[in-house]
Amino acid sequence: MSIDQDDVNQVRVITPALPRGLSASEEETAVRSLLDQQLAALPPVAVRWYYTPMMLPFSAHVPAECIVYDCMDELSAFKNPPPGLLDRERELLAAADVVFTGGSSLYEAKKDRHDNVHAFPSSIDVAHFESARKGVIEPSDQADIAGPKLGFCGVVDERMDIDLLAALADARDDWSIVIIGPVVKIDPASLPKRDNLHFLGARDYADLPAYMSGWSAALMPFALNEATRFISPTKTPEYLAAGLPVISTRIVDVARHYGALEAVQIADTAEQFVQACERAIAKHNDISWRAAADEQLARGSWASTALSMAALIAVERATHSNIEPIVSPTRWPAPQSHHDVMVVGAGFAGAVMAERLADAGFKVLVVDRRPHIAGNAYDRRDAAGLLIHQYGPHIFHTNSDDVFAYLSRFTAWRPYEHRVLADVSGKLVPMPINRTTLNILYDAGLASEDDVEAFLADRAEPITSIRSSADVVISRVGRELYETFFRGYTRKQWGLDPSELDKSVTARVPTRASIDDRYFTDTHQAMPAEGYTRMFEKMLDHPNIELLLGVDFSQVRSGYPHDHLVFTGPIDEYFGYRLGRLPYRSLNFRHETLDCEWLQPVAVVNYPDEQVPFTRVTEYKHLTGDSSPVTSITYEYPAAEGDPYYPIPREENQALFKRYEALAIAEENVTFVGRLATYRYYNMDQVVGQALATARRLIPRLQVAGIEPSVGTAAAAAA
Repeated sequence: MSIDQDDVNQVRVITPALPRGLSASEEETAVRSLLDQQLAALPPVAVRWYYTPMMLPFSAHVPAECIVYDCMDELSAFKNPPPGLLDRERELLAAADVVFTGGSSLYEAKKDRHDNVHAFPSSIDVAHFESARKGVIEPSDQADIAGPKLGFCGVVDERMDIDLLAALADARDDWSIVIIGPVVKIDPASLPKRDNLHFLGARDYADLPAYMSGWSAALMPFALNEATRFISPTKTPEYLAAGLPVISTRIVDVARHYGALEAVQIADTAEQFVQACERAIAKHNDISWRAAADEQLARGSWASTALSMAALIAVERATHSNIEPIVSPTRWPAPQSHHDVMVVGAGFAGAVMAERLADAGFKVLVVDRRPHIAGNAYDRRDAAGLLIHQYGPHIFHTNSDDVFAYLSRFTAWRPYEHRVLADVSGKLVPMPINRTTLNILYDAGLASEDDVEAFLADRAEPITSIRSSADVVISRVGRELYETFFRGYTRKQWGLDPSELDKSVTARVPTRASIDDRYFTDTHQAMPAEGYTRMFEKMLDHPNIELLLGVDFSQVRSGYPHDHLVFTGPIDEYFGYRLGRLPYRSLNFRHETLDCEWLQPVAVVNYPDEQVPFTRVTEYKHLTGDSSPVTSITYEYPAAEGDPYYPIPREENQALFKRYEALAIAEENVTFVGRLATYRYYNMDQVVGQALATARRLIPRLQVAGIEPSVGTAAAAAA
């Protein structure tokens, strides 16, 4: 038996060495004994993680708080699968607490075989492969090959279309085709032999970007067979991160997830494959497609996948623990219990409603499809130990004494005044625009507020009727400042020109004649001392509140009896989109930790240039007060698809919402509250204020309707 120890990542790889000639049962017994010997010197096992069902027989006896089936491929469809694989998979599915699948097609194949399946399409280390874009030295065994070079890296097995490779090599003998990877389960002698077809064999993972740096395009010449029916190749994002256009056969998950990108071409025949390669090579120096590709890559980092998986596992471990967790079990069918109110959503609106109703004595069940509480305000410690905001920066500020006093029951505060800089052609200037901004950009020498007002008045363009966001800005500061600060940023953020958006969007950002560089001027400006998640935990840690996380309420609504529903999700989703979908903008995030103490002078730097794919970069230590020799940051990429973040403020959208609102008013025993349920762009304090007011109105209504608190009032309980 050999043991490889990776102390940096705290991973131990144990490889058993068995004598030849053992029967299947003897082999199982031997491996089980070796495993037990190793585990005897270690702490109890928390998680049993399987990437193949064939590991189950010799390990099923090991106690664990959670069993994970990490189904990354449909192994039974591969060439020469091990005997009994499907029977073992049935056993593993029966034993597993949670199942992860390596792509959407696999998810669809497994979702009806287990009640807790989650799709995780291929995730990669983007930074590792991005190094291919930065002029690394091409390895000598490839550098001597004439170009242009088209490359593939991965296992060469029955999934590769060997005939397509030969046809590609024959079609253009002036191209060189480079194949990097081991040949497995097929006879190497069966591979086509051409002067311009180079099989270099396996190479170290660390060296792959250097090889990719010498390619003009990347190939995915997969055969369309049973072995490729469910695959979701990591090659697609790896190639894109390396800055390479991709040509692929019509693999379902490639076409589904990447087919809309300009950088990815799908070919159905050998002739189309050759033509797609010609187009890719012709555009080798055109990198305009990278912004869209990078935006998509930001959604699939290893870090984000690991976080999501860890959260799902934590829920299962809490379920198996003897300690009563704040996070309640997430499995159904439901126990035979009744709740007065089901609250859908564990963000600000849902948590405030739940706490207020619970404090009034009602028994409350909070349901959220995410595996954590706090909604978009969720924060966590990253691998560097720094507190980061998973869904972008959340800066608390309010003029409401009532809202601040209410939240202060659940958190102490760290004083913080938010300041933002904008990167304008490499210069960092205060945002919102103030006197300092103008003096830096124009060397204007403005000494007073009157000077600023005169400067802006000279540039402002009179607009009789202020209707759009563009009108608001141009009428105040003129077209040049509008184009510098607002037009590009707004187009990125909203996917629309400011002239197409309601005036409320840019009216939120003032222009100041003073040198006040604070982003907000509210009376109360602070950050929760221990973070937002901890504040939410204290808010929801109530004897009358139960949590059901990681499930969609539509799946459990009928299984958990309740008298009233509080809905904080998208109102159009509640009604099954029967009138059409309400438009939202979404966001994607790329979290990174850098080996430096500080990156930028303030927490947030905006990037208004439309050519920069992200809108802002956040450095969290400014917000949290953490101290560390490294720093963690987040790049923020607006997106048309994904979780709904911002209702798009246009007249036609409001008209559609009003139709949904009419349905909501007619809905019995349902209360709609929050940004998504009322289709309004609220700040956090506004959501809290709305929820507090809604709870005050709802509690007596429930009592009038005969829904008496199940456990009496809080005062009675205390007595």
